[in-house]
Amino acid sequence: MPKPRRLITVGHSYAVALNRRLAHEMAKIGAGRWDVTVAAPKFVAGDLSPIALQRFTGEACRLVEIDAYLTQKIHVMFYGLRLRALLREAWDLVHCWEEPYIFSGVQIGYWAGKAPIVYCTYQNIDKQYPFPFAAIERWCGRRCAGWITGSHTVEVVVNKRPGGFGQKPHRMIPLGVDLDAFRPDASARSEILRKLSWPSAGPPVIGYLGRFVPEKGVAMLQRILSRIKSPWRAMFVGGGPLESELRAWAATQPDQVRIVTGVAHDEVPAYLNAMDILAAPSQTTPLWREQLGRMLLEAFACGVPVVGSNSGEIPYVIGDAGLVVPEADELAWSEALERLLNDSALRAELAERGLQRARADYAWPVVARKHLDFFDELLDHREI
Repeated sequence: MPKPRRLITVGHSYAVALNRRLAHEMAKIGAGRWDVTVAAPKFVAGDLSPIALQRFTGEACRLVEIDAYLTQKIHVMFYGLRLRALLREAWDLVHCWEEPYIFSGVQIGYWAGKAPIVYCTYQNIDKQYPFPFAAIERWCGRRCAGWITGSHTVEVVVNKRPGGFGQKPHRMIPLGVDLDAFRPDASARSEILRKLSWPSAGPPVIGYLGRFVPEKGVAMLQRILSRIKSPWRAMFVGGGPLESELRAWAATQPDQVRIVTGVAHDEVPAYLNAMDILAAPSQTTPLWREQLGRMLLEAFACGVPVVGSNSGEIPYVIGDAGLVVPEADELAWSEALERLLNDSALRAELAERGLQRARADYAWPVVARKHLDFFDELLDHREI
């Protein structure tokens, strides 16, 4: 019986337990064929406060603590010598969950020696990097055995990048969603509506989930809601610099609008279940467009119909499981929301399509299997 292949995956985001779900699922799916190790920083700088390495019960992969420095400045972040020693072990494949144009990306590639390395990238804007980042990207492009991205829009951009990425094997594999945590839950819906002092039999709830920032279309969604004539309620779940403006607007419609901040990720499924429609009005800027739209996957899994803009990856994620609207067309947005507010049968149909999409394409075991299949393919090809 052949020995299991040894896989190590490295990323600063692995300090957060939730972000190691892929490695956990790969270890479960690949048991007997793959030994999976995660290298994760002891501490990273979070958006609001430092984050110490989180653990969770039953984690199937081996977890190794490493040092990481300057994690608040991700382009120049670098790892300590513990990672170099770890990468000198005999690995069949190194999976780098760092962008291939930043210091830590080249550091992992260099320290990995002759082991094949696969980069994960989410850069969906065709940027011109200054020195040394452009040189790092070219080196990583030549060095890698392959690359993975989670979106079609990134795939198009990376195929055009210098350094030979376009000539290397790659796969488009999306992030996953936890179908045990994110699922239709009528009791959770009732509890959240009660908590918000809303009757369960009121108008449909239009929900927003994410950061309160301009590029997510929060201000535009306020304007759209103000022009909709059909009865509605709206719930904004998240946080960010636009919170005070959002609360000022909500105060003018106290019976219709709720602003909910400070929601932990494990509480998100309950709030999603309290929504009848999820709106994702992301707005493209010169430096940003939607990379994936994780809230859409989570809404699918909870059986919530979605309407999203055509920014970045959103149309590919939604497919036929929701409505896609031109991002800046406020009239089209109001018409789409009116249509969903007044057509419960359409909401039910889209909710069912979303559920099917979540189970078929975004369940973590499905995503993990696709990663291991790609890794096996790369290694089998090298051994011929």
